[in-house]
Amino acid sequence: MMQYPIKLKREGSKILVAFPDFPNVHTYGDDETEARTRAVDALETYLMAVVKDGEPIPPPRVSKQATEYVTLPALTEAKVELYRQMRAEGIGKAALARRLGCHLPQIDRLLDLSHASRFDQVEQALLAVGKRLKISFEDAA
Repeated sequence: MMQYPIKLKREGSKILVAFPDFPNVHTYGDDETEARTRAVDALETYLMAVVKDGEPIPPPRVSKQATEYVTLPALTEAKVELYRQMRAEGIGKAALARRLGCHLPQIDRLLDLSHASRFDQVEQALLAVGKRLKISFEDAA
């Protein structure tokens, strides 16, 4: 489970959200529930830009001061990890497409956090870079 620390702060009638790991990412909501929902969207939007620019995605930091976290959806987490593993192994999109026997636009969709890829497609891509997708379950908080 990929959780990034957030800071919630009431300002007037809004709840502001900041990400200590990403100082330029902010959002807000009318209440805490809306702020948390928007926080996931803001983080995914930022991560999509990072992937598009070919930059590294830092793993979540453990923060002793943070008491609030936002959890990325499982499919987003799997795609982020695929991107990280591709970078770590020096495998570009074209090389991954060759390994999977598919076309480059299919790889673009696999790495697009807003595209509703199937988990089995991400799983196959991870296997092509030498990693296995592992899913675990825990009690909801």
